[in-house]
Amino acid sequence: MVFGMATTKITITLPDDQLLAIRDLVAAKKSASISGFVQHAVGIALSDVVGWRTMLDEALQQTGGPLTDEERAWADSILTPPEKQPAQKRTVTANPRRNKAA
Repeated sequence: MVFGMATTKITITLPDDQLLAIRDLVAAKKSASISGFVQHAVGIALSDVVGWRTMLDEALQQTGGPLTDEERAWADSILTPPEKQPAQKRTVTANPRRNKAA
């Protein structure tokens, strides 16, 4: 643990196979501890989110600015797995941004 860094102890739930893999890494001295491994993984995930957000913002600026409600609905209909979509009828429409003048 790094001194001076505020931390909070939490409880998380992981699939058994993931916990076993982390324990194996700790036993092989590839990670200092389970907590250290999870802290590192969360740090990487947060960095990835920031990176993707920056890339998306730059792409949107190059293609017409922020998404409209219609564009966001279209993207959600394409990107959301069918099992997580509402029970209503699923229809896929053309990309609304594709039809915009550049």
